[in-house]
Amino acid sequence: MVRSKSPCLLSWLLPLLIILLPQADTRSFEVDWEEDRFLLDGVPFRYVSGSLHYFRVPRVLWADRLFKMRMSGLNAVQLYVPWNYHEPQPGVYNFNGSRDLLAFLNEAAIANLLVILRPGPYICAEWEMGGLPSWLLRKPKIHLRTSDPDFLAAVDSWFNVLLPKIYPFLYHNGGNIISIQVENEYGSYKACDFNYMRHLAGLFRALLGDEILLFTTDGPEGLKCGSLPGLYTTVDFGPADNMTKIFSLLRKYEPRGPLVNSEYYTGWLDYWGHNHSTRSIPAVTKGLENMLKLGASVNMYMFHGGTNFGYWNGADEKGRFLPITTSYDYDAPISEAGDPMPKLFALRNVISKFQEIPLGPLPPPSPKMALGPLTLHLDGDLLTFLDALCPQGPIHSVLPMTFEAVKQVFQGILERNMKHKLFLMGKIGTQLDILLENMGRLSFGSNHSDFKGLLEPPVLGQTVLTQWMMFPLKIDNLIKWWFPLQRQKREQPTAPSGPTFYSTTFPILGQAGDTFLYLPGWIKGQVWINGFNLGRYWTKRGPQQTLYVPRPLLFPKGAINKITLLELENVPSQPRIQFLDKPILNSTLHRAYTYFLSDNAHSAYEPMMLSGH
Repeated sequence: MVRSKSPCLLSWLLPLLIILLPQADTRSFEVDWEEDRFLLDGVPFRYVSGSLHYFRVPRVLWADRLFKMRMSGLNAVQLYVPWNYHEPQPGVYNFNGSRDLLAFLNEAAIANLLVILRPGPYICAEWEMGGLPSWLLRKPKIHLRTSDPDFLAAVDSWFNVLLPKIYPFLYHNGGNIISIQVENEYGSYKACDFNYMRHLAGLFRALLGDEILLFTTDGPEGLKCGSLPGLYTTVDFGPADNMTKIFSLLRKYEPRGPLVNSEYYTGWLDYWGHNHSTRSIPAVTKGLENMLKLGASVNMYMFHGGTNFGYWNGADEKGRFLPITTSYDYDAPISEAGDPMPKLFALRNVISKFQEIPLGPLPPPSPKMALGPLTLHLDGDLLTFLDALCPQGPIHSVLPMTFEAVKQVFQGILERNMKHKLFLMGKIGTQLDILLENMGRLSFGSNHSDFKGLLEPPVLGQTVLTQWMMFPLKIDNLIKWWFPLQRQKREQPTAPSGPTFYSTTFPILGQAGDTFLYLPGWIKGQVWINGFNLGRYWTKRGPQQTLYVPRPLLFPKGAINKITLLELENVPSQPRIQFLDKPILNSTLHRAYTYFLSDNAHSAYEPMMLSGH
């Protein structure tokens, strides 16, 4: 009986397979111009997406964050690609470890999330130089984000590496990338160079083909210079903005097709010296619901903010220099430590009114750990380690050179737009040492070429000081490789002045967990845990008082962990630190820092304009 029925079963299955197979191969994401909607595989579709930056989250935690986004009801994730993160030197590319973009795209696919990709070349994102490599500034007259041949040559070279890598991940090729942004909020940039935008659009089409949906994103005021025929126009705005007015303006540039808010702000960024930014839950949820009622597609920026580890934070220029904090928590629905916040559950309830939410509960907050206080021990002042910090020796120059040109004590501090002059007294033959810190290149604002270093030489009386020795410092290499070998061999140093290294080791006796490093009494500097650069602290300035320490950075029970600090200003009388089980992000100790460009300390304060991303 089995043998007699098998041919009949096969004869029934074969036509079905013939029908289904072409459908499985026909994947498309496109605009339905007649009905003002998207079509996914020919079916009406609307994305409810959230922004997450793989470069702000340790790779081991990608899957956790993406899973929580999917369980929140999102069907897509939006992400930038920072050029400077992947091409640290011209022609030198890094797509390994936490820079493995393709691995992140695979993790998003496993989480059943479509991808909206924003590869730049400029991304803003409150990231160092808006994602543009600082080595571009080795040509001092280069015009960034324009059709300057020098800039276009570098962009073409980069995209000829990046875009072929993502080509297999395009939705119609079987991947999960449904759309790609060209540039980023270009209308907010001063150049308004349409030839540049046309060049980018042509480059994207040449390397990615005609099927992928290409789009632009701008704030309402930037649509004029940021949009381009042939690229789908989208807009960004927050819950406090007039949705009806902005979408009406969008229709002047994109008369038909779905309405899209590519950056709906769930929170906001933080500047050193300002209060921690928040957005109220009722305002954020109400705005989302109103847009979804219109049938709009929405991306929430950010859904999970993450951290500006290392030296990756950017800065704004709003009439004054405003560096971004290490934390990029953003008051987002998923906290910096990856925990679902009340805002997430409120947004999930809104989304559930418009589309199906995955079954099952969201994971609970991760275990947190408190430890300490711990006493740190003096390793020595920065100049003690000059040979190890700069093993190739100094660069000799008549006049001081910028960071970009060289590729890369305590008497007082000069700070951009805060204090312009420092008067010193010295004897003939006295040596002058100057330590220069890059607190973040501009990521938004005027966004001109943001050179770092001594842009003008120091003057003694009427004499310009010449014959400088410049030491580009490779501090991360010292912490990771040289310190472990040399610490045990040195005598206990005497108390130094100026920038100083402190460190200690500690075991974790109980269960390890995420934690937050608290530095009471410390002023400003950099921290490393087990060789990993946690980022900057600026305890005196605030509002951020703790640094997020993900559990995977810590060695488990039985192993020894090491913490190293480089304090740039003054060490507290008791050089102690603590690990807390809760972050402190909203304590500005010296409030109302105002950066005046004039010397008049009583100039009227002008409210800042909000930046884009």
